[in-house]
Amino acid sequence: MGKVRGRRAQKSQDKHEGGFEPELKVFDEPVQQAAGENASHSEPNTFFGLVDSSELDYFKQAESTLNANAFENDDDRAGFVTSVLEEAKGKELKLVTNQICSKLMERLILNATDEQLKQIFKSFDGHFVSLIHQKYSSHCVETLLVRTAALVEKELLNPFPQADMGDDYISMENLFLFFLSEVRPFVKEMIVHQYASHTLRLIILILAGSELPSTTMANSTLRSKKSKIARKMIVIVDNEDFNRSFQIPSSFKSELKHLIDTLKASMDRRAAREFAIHKIASPVLQLLIQVEGLVDRDRPFWHLVFLKDNEEKDPQEEGFMEYVLSDAVGSHFFENAIKNQRVKYVERLYKLYISNRVLKLAKRDTTGSYVIQSLLKKLKQNEARQMLNELIPEMSMLMNSNLEMGQSIIDASALHHDYKRAQIIEELAKKYTPKENESDILESVLQLSGSTLGNTRDDWPTAEERRRSLFLEKLIDFDPRFLKLTVDNLLSLPKERLIQMCFHGVFSHVVENVLKPELDIIYRRRLLNQFQGEIVNMACNSYASHIVDRLWSFTLKLNMYKERIAKELVDQKEKVKESIYGRLVWKNWKMELYMRKRHDWNFAIKEEEFEKFPPKAPVTEETTDKAESKKRKDNLQLSSHTPETKKQKIRGRNRK
Repeated sequence: MGKVRGRRAQKSQDKHEGGFEPELKVFDEPVQQAAGENASHSEPNTFFGLVDSSELDYFKQAESTLNANAFENDDDRAGFVTSVLEEAKGKELKLVTNQICSKLMERLILNATDEQLKQIFKSFDGHFVSLIHQKYSSHCVETLLVRTAALVEKELLNPFPQADMGDDYISMENLFLFFLSEVRPFVKEMIVHQYASHTLRLIILILAGSELPSTTMANSTLRSKKSKIARKMIVIVDNEDFNRSFQIPSSFKSELKHLIDTLKASMDRRAAREFAIHKIASPVLQLLIQVEGLVDRDRPFWHLVFLKDNEEKDPQEEGFMEYVLSDAVGSHFFENAIKNQRVKYVERLYKLYISNRVLKLAKRDTTGSYVIQSLLKKLKQNEARQMLNELIPEMSMLMNSNLEMGQSIIDASALHHDYKRAQIIEELAKKYTPKENESDILESVLQLSGSTLGNTRDDWPTAEERRRSLFLEKLIDFDPRFLKLTVDNLLSLPKERLIQMCFHGVFSHVVENVLKPELDIIYRRRLLNQFQGEIVNMACNSYASHIVDRLWSFTLKLNMYKERIAKELVDQKEKVKESIYGRLVWKNWKMELYMRKRHDWNFAIKEEEFEKFPPKAPVTEETTDKAESKKRKDNLQLSSHTPETKKQKIRGRNRK
């Protein structure tokens, strides 16, 4: 047998650490058994025909026109959408399953009127099951369902008068209920289908009245990482119906209960645990656990996966928990499942399977670490403090490969009345100031030397850079010494490098975050000197313009620097005003007032200084007499009390 190498071997070692052998072989078997032996064979696969070449040219051109959005007004765009929908009438099913034309159909759905939306919905009627199992049409159905939820709310809040309804009128609520009755027999198979599972998640969110996330946002409830990247590449922008929740009729709660009961009846504990660690089914199960409390206080799916809160340790559950805490999918499931769960249920699992190995799990950077971070936010004060007692002394080691753990410890300390804050600061200071007055916190945290800083290919900032930047911002706000360290490091950079940070999509936030008016005036002057001569270019950039806005308050009581910045903007006012970001800077710096009424501009500056630093009341003979009079009055009052009470009063006043 060849030598076992690599991450898989390490992962296997982590799972079976301490001689653990999972009794449930189900973890190594396909989840196909849980979904039914013939689940893949029952998948609908209807062929709706091909789009001929002449039609394809027309629809490709229509898709390009909608993508360019070069219409003079909304009426022109609405007229174009109407004409394309008329041309597509009767061809919707073959268009929506075509790789190129499905993008057109999705754009039409996003731009359709309420009546047009219903017509598209009706054209899919009877074929929804096939469409949600297909690669291209499933995206169109998801977009259609989001717009459907918005229209259901609109009709719910503004019902049409009975006289205005024709004989063939069907409400959007009823259309959606017909759709549910069509797909309900297939929900068991949809859980493990790579396309249909996304639609099932969206259905659950709509029925629960939850927020319907953007299709391109990070950590979306609906999209995988691969799907989000593809979405950005085809440049389909979500409309205002995304990233919000909608009011729902009472029938939706009943349907959610029916859906949960249907899924619950289709699986036993073995199948539920298989789904929890299955990469496609796990997000669906997480969502079901999240919303089931709305319609069933007994939380059936949680108690299908885990035992009840009054039950003792169970070998089967212990084996499952060990696998979950060592597996990437399983730990993600557990992390999300406990976020919206009752504390007493989570406490049971913590005490039985986690409390005696918190530090060991925290060292598992890709699995158990995320569970520990989630527990720090969820558990009550006593348990959270027990965890902090183990984690804080090892912060430096844990943060070598996992900055999020450091951030979670800081947040948990703040959540529980700044528990051991001084010790946390000491540990962080030891890590980022190994020698007295010597530190390179920018390199230690941001790793600038290997970053995308200075790239000319317009690369997106990486997710790792974003995480590191957020952690440094957390440190800056946590304690003033980290603010000073960061400013020292920024000033030690070559000016060109510092300006590059201002134009970076992520690192610009770090520069912006250190521009605090309470910073020592010497540091403020040195930083402002670095920006001299670059103000106009920064003002015209989407990221650096926020830094220029921040400089208004940063130059408080440094009016000479404020004048210099304003002069730079005026000297190249044409360039500034031609930029959308420059115009915002121009407005925020009150530059029209500067050019036309300099005296009023200076008065606005003085007024702001007066608000931030009001002058102290002058000491006069009259105020001194009042103070003496008050002191004598207090002494008279004290003399009427017992000596013991007098002593307490004096101590209390001294403390104040």
